Amino acid sequence: MRAPPALRPKSRVAVVAPASGFPREELVRGLAVLADRYTVTMRSGAFSREGYLAGSDARRAEELAWAMTADGIEAIVCARGGYGITRIVDGLPWDAFVTRPRWIVGFSDVTALHLEAQARGIASVHAANVTGLSRTTPRERLALVRILEHLEGPVLRDLEVVHDGPAATGVVVGGNLTLVECQSAAGALVVPEGAVLVLEDVTERPYRLDRMLTSLARAGHLGRVSAIVLGDLTDCTPGFDGVTAEAVLRERTARLGVPVLAGAPFGHGLRNMPIPLGFTATVRPLAGTCTFAPPTG
Repeated sequence: MRAPPALRPKSRVAVVAPASGFPREELVRGLAVLADRYTVTMRSGAFSREGYLAGSDARRAEELAWAMTADGIEAIVCARGGYGITRIVDGLPWDAFVTRPRWIVGFSDVTALHLEAQARGIASVHAANVTGLSRTTPRERLALVRILEHLEGPVLRDLEVVHDGPAATGVVVGGNLTLVECQSAAGALVVPEGAVLVLEDVTERPYRLDRMLTSLARAGHLGRVSAIVLGDLTDCTPGFDGVTAEAVLRERTARLGVPVLAGAPFGHGLRNMPIPLGFTATVRPLAGTCTFAPPTG
């Protein structure tokens, strides 16, 4: 794994809309946060709408390809998640991106981009999209700056031990569980041996979480991880059977024989601490912590 070049104040950052459309007011507030430190560039086409997408597949793919390859752009921050990136991800200029990588920042549907970048050895950041930046805390914003400019990951503390085990170290992979499972179904998921898997999700019934985790286990991906760190499971409410999301995750990961920690402050809830994907994480169940070190490549 290797990290893209570090940013600095006034670095040029491209804001793109590769998935769903977004509320303009939230975008404007987020752009103000981003522009307070970096030079922001955004194409007017990002405001396009086509049903539940931010314009046609061709428009979104062309915009993302521009941000991935244009001279001077040092980071790509997605306006919003939602849906749509998996429709265009295969046609993106990944070879050129690997030659001159830049940071990809976002979460939710943006997990598809993170996983594709990581499969090619490039680190990225699971963090708030632009429309959510104005709701982040000063601590979360500082953590994002420290990752992008200094390759310093946050320290996650006071995590709940779901399953105990020895301390584990591995490359951080994951993001939104639904997108991780989608990449697996497409045959595009790469989970390195000994990886630390980070997962979160939103508005999924517990039985659907069960289905996705079972699918990942059957595909052999969960058998390669050395630890799992769970973020928020927002609005993943029980059905009439009363089975909770937490119960599903506890049961589905019990046979892996690796430490599983929960309560990490990232995901679709009120907290969204930036998580440096592709960094090396060390999970210490006894201390209830997860720390991150930059890749050495």
